[in-house]
Amino acid sequence: MTSPILARARERAGRAVAPPAVTRALAGWSTRWGGWLPALGVFALALGMRLWHLGTPREFSFDETYYAKHAWSLLNLGYVRDYPDDANDRILAGDLDAWSDEPELIVHPEVGKWAIALGIRLFGMDPFGWRFSAAVAGALLVLVLCRLVRRMTGSTMLGLVAGILLAFDGMHFVLSRLALLDIFLALFITCGVACVVNDRFWLRARLAHLVPERPDDPTARLDPLDGTARWATWGPVRRLLWRPWLLTGGVMWGLAVGTKWTALYPLAAFGLLVWVWSAGARRMFGVRRSLLRAALTDGLPAFGYLVLVAFATYVLSWTGWLIHADQEEAAFSSTQYTQFVAPAADCDGQAETDPSQRWPTATEPDASGLGEVVQSLRSLWYYHQDVYTFHTQYLNCSTHPYQSDPRGWLLLNRPVGVHAENGIAPGAQGCDAAPDSTCLRQVLILGTPVLWWSGAVALAFAALMWLGARDWRYGVAVVGALSTWVPWFFNDDRPIFIFYAMAILPFTVIALTLAMGQLVGRSRVPTPRRTVGVVVAGAVVVLVIVNFAWFYPIYTAELLTRGEWLDRIWFDRWI
Repeated sequence: MTSPILARARERAGRAVAPPAVTRALAGWSTRWGGWLPALGVFALALGMRLWHLGTPREFSFDETYYAKHAWSLLNLGYVRDYPDDANDRILAGDLDAWSDEPELIVHPEVGKWAIALGIRLFGMDPFGWRFSAAVAGALLVLVLCRLVRRMTGSTMLGLVAGILLAFDGMHFVLSRLALLDIFLALFITCGVACVVNDRFWLRARLAHLVPERPDDPTARLDPLDGTARWATWGPVRRLLWRPWLLTGGVMWGLAVGTKWTALYPLAAFGLLVWVWSAGARRMFGVRRSLLRAALTDGLPAFGYLVLVAFATYVLSWTGWLIHADQEEAAFSSTQYTQFVAPAADCDGQAETDPSQRWPTATEPDASGLGEVVQSLRSLWYYHQDVYTFHTQYLNCSTHPYQSDPRGWLLLNRPVGVHAENGIAPGAQGCDAAPDSTCLRQVLILGTPVLWWSGAVALAFAALMWLGARDWRYGVAVVGALSTWVPWFFNDDRPIFIFYAMAILPFTVIALTLAMGQLVGRSRVPTPRRTVGVVVAGAVVVLVIVNFAWFYPIYTAELLTRGEWLDRIWFDRWI
């Protein structure tokens, strides 16, 4: 059923005096529920794939050793406590009395860990329990991407293609089956982007409803702030202060930053896009010098929605820490990070510190009431300063066998092994290797190569279409990919890993899907060009699925002979 607002706006669009912008603004703004059914089908498929044998391998894989225990501690104790060296074995044996009374210094925010805790609350402190939330988040990311691409293109089929491509990516699949933070980060960033894209459509539809009969008429006075300015000066202001999609987006961006600080970069990038898109909408409806005026009429409200709401959401995510701020102060108010003065001259030396430095709140009398809240917030700020010092000053000399150069991430330069069981003798566990060989099991965080390599080409094409054809949809892919990728170029003097590129993947899939849509074309009339486009696009989707199936054994720790394993390790650097 069409809403009265859209009906009236469409009626205006049919009048000769109405500007063509009304018709353009209403294009794509619809609520046809039929588009949800295919997306929900892909969601169900993705969730089923990720839940299958989710508890295997039965161990703490890679950084699960931190995040799963942090999640249990948050859920049951209210804040993150430290644990002994044998905690993993004790927990897997069912002993949950494995935490000490001292807080642990955590170097990532808490939202992702609270999400992991939801699965633990439902299914217990075991591998299935601490991985369940990641599986749900991965499937939800598929659903959100389906809907986002459908909103951007107006095509249910292209939305379905985007969801299928993401569902059959190896990196997304493996991270959806591990209690790490990056799948949650990618979900919240994509939700934030979906909100600002929906706001773009919402704003244009709202402007189409508010546009006067003749916006170029000198008597058309429609600035609700004072009722005197002409439409062409500002356009509507007060009636566009309420932006529900930006408010929702602010919450999503706050959750993203509350998972990892790296979400700040895409938040800033898409915040600027909101301003530019709003200026374009006003210009489309006749507002002059719209870029500067939109900085006031739309930029300032958007800052409130996206930045201030995100900040409030972020602070609220630290509620457990704030409640136990006294324990945190006692444990961390005078660490080496608080006392840091200057880095070491070389990797064999030690950083210069000042032992007299402490958090100011550690030596102040305990406050009460509102003063206690302020004091706890100040302690949280000092804690953040210490964590920032850790990330920027204390990792530069660290190394890791799986670290990689971010410039090669789109080409899958160095996957990460998170589980390996080597030397399985012939006959053991069903191993059918030759007598002089062995079998093995492995879980490798490796994207589906066909998807990533074709996606890298699609991103280059997207840049050309955004700058050359000025198609805003390609801008979403380019800005999203660059803002989640390029910042790592300036942090490559510390160990960083290819699975940090999980946040790039949704935008790579968007670029690839848009390129497929460009190949197929808009017309449904059979033509040689459309036939070729359908064949090429269909071939890419099929190749991605087949490629995923080939690597499936090293995504899920299936038993392989050494020869079968080597058939899947295409490059030496993948070992």
